[in-house]
Amino acid sequence: MHRKTSALAALAASALVLAGCSQADAGPAATESATADAAPASITLYTSEPQEKIDQIVAAFNERRPEITVEVFRAGTGDLNARIESERATGEVQADVLLAADAPTFEGFAADGLLLELDTADVDALDPAVVDPEGFYVGTRIIPTVIAYNTDVVDAPPASWQELTDPAYADRLVMPNPDVSGAAAFNAAVWLDEAELGEAWLTALAANEPVIVDSNGPTSQAIASGAQPVGVVVDYLVRDLAAAGSPIAVSYPSEGVPFVSQPAGVFASTDEADAAQAFVDFLVSVEGQTIAVEQAYLPVRGDVGTPEGAPAMSDIALLNPDLEVIAATKADAVATFNELFQ
Repeated sequence: MHRKTSALAALAASALVLAGCSQADAGPAATESATADAAPASITLYTSEPQEKIDQIVAAFNERRPEITVEVFRAGTGDLNARIESERATGEVQADVLLAADAPTFEGFAADGLLLELDTADVDALDPAVVDPEGFYVGTRIIPTVIAYNTDVVDAPPASWQELTDPAYADRLVMPNPDVSGAAAFNAAVWLDEAELGEAWLTALAANEPVIVDSNGPTSQAIASGAQPVGVVVDYLVRDLAAAGSPIAVSYPSEGVPFVSQPAGVFASTDEADAAQAFVDFLVSVEGQTIAVEQAYLPVRGDVGTPEGAPAMSDIALLNPDLEVIAATKADAVATFNELFQ
């Protein structure tokens, strides 16, 4: 394991320079010239992004590339993966672009020959830890799973994963179901692979009998309402609820946090490779990443800041396990989680 926060910090300085000569050069006039003669195209996007957020992204993309229509199919990661498997079994995947899940999921799709090799624009400005070295996918957000707590109920929030095993938290915890949430499934494998945590920690946590709900959304709502005042959830939902006035805050555990990068990739079966690549490029551009930050996500490039209320990227310890190990162990990790918690 190694931390990648240093890589992000190092990227920040170079990205500031790159920002001035990349996206800025591709201003509206340049874009209009570049797309004036472009033929209309239509792509289908499968994504787990919340509808309001993906609508905002597509609208901003279409200001740049009005000739490309983006048809969106939105669902949870588990449902998207099931849909993709069903389409593979009966013919070919109907989507052009996938924006969802985690790097191990995309590693599996790449190994099965489902993904097109990308030529991502401005790729040197991105955190190298989220860029597939073989070019089949690129991360678009840093989405850590953290400890969240209700500020009306909890005076001294837990500062580590180990603290959650304290009997004082018995019957007060809530977590998402890894059978439904792709991030939760990924986390189960990372925790089991982490030397400081592993199955002994999961077993101790299960002894506190956390409430298991379907996904991260209901988890954050349970914490905000105080039904279970402490929980394990992705951090951007906590910022969304806090911005809306809910009594909820984030604690980043001292051992480090697992994270998914919500990769984007283009399916090899696409008939619109150029249009699909353009959408992926937009997601990781300065403009696309600025929208990500405005939507409370941590970015994959160092020149767009972090969301209001979030720490600097250099202050967050990110667990960065071997993705091949995580891909190989995720199914067994979910089975272990279910055996312990449900």
